[in-house]
Amino acid sequence: MKELVETIAKSLVDDPSQVKATEEMEEETTVIKLTVAKEDMGRIIGKEGRTAKAIRTLLNAVSTKDNKKAILKIVE
Repeated sequence: MKELVETIAKSLVDDPSQVKATEEMEEETTVIKLTVAKEDMGRIIGKEGRTAKAIRTLLNAVSTKDNKKAILKIVE
């Protein structure tokens, strides 16, 4: 799932070398923390959060297919 988020983020930003996703377990939930360059933060979040919501929707679909729960945190 981490690779999915990284791939999507790298395709959206101007500086793909600054994209980093980490995966952590909290109880029964996988938390994916996404870090990008400050200049690219707006591209990841999108207008009114639409892009971030779309990434979360895709992540939710993949995790549900695997009978798991995952959330995305965008770190500044």
